[in-house]
Amino acid sequence: MSGVYARRLAVVAASAAFAATSALLTAPTAQAAMPTPVSASTARSYLSDLTVSPEGSSSGYSRDKFPHWITQSGACNTREVVLERDGTNVEQNSSCAAVSGRWYSEYDGATWTAASDLDIDHMVPLAEAWRSGASSWTTAQRQAFANDLTRPQLIAVTDNVNQSKGDKDPADWLPSRTSYLCTYARAWVHVKHYYDLKVDSAEKSALQGILNNC
Repeated sequence: MSGVYARRLAVVAASAAFAATSALLTAPTAQAAMPTPVSASTARSYLSDLTVSPEGSSSGYSRDKFPHWITQSGACNTREVVLERDGTNVEQNSSCAAVSGRWYSEYDGATWTAASDLDIDHMVPLAEAWRSGASSWTTAQRQAFANDLTRPQLIAVTDNVNQSKGDKDPADWLPSRTSYLCTYARAWVHVKHYYDLKVDSAEKSALQGILNNC
């Protein structure tokens, strides 16, 4: 895991793209603003660079080994920052909790007006990262991964959809919105490449199938 951050500085240039919100009630009134993942061609190149290896053991894994949600600024933790970022007309109280707003879930196309209906998904789940190489990281590295606002690693989505994803990789779970599959695969590979995580053969095959059609 040495030098993983230094090796990936070029990727940091991927900037957050905020989509314009339509005034028409018939159109989605909120658009997730996850940092833009690398292009499909770059993702294909990144995927070919990843080490292919059978998935490791979950032995020793605990979410507590990936400290989140940490304070980002003032009273705002990572979850609250993502809710504000990914929503439209989000209002927060003095404790930074979202008390109103609208959120469009990219995974299933649902729109929500209560923050309690949303989870913040880790694009590459914490347990998946553990089995792919993060078991050897320091706690500080795992904390940075679990709260990464710079890469396309965090996104606000419908809570039960996130729960159905669990810790599955793209060979076992994909968003129901087929129009989002390309973005999802690009983001997954972007994150795994930046953090030098491994992929198993079924995972790589699933990602290749999506990226080849982007």
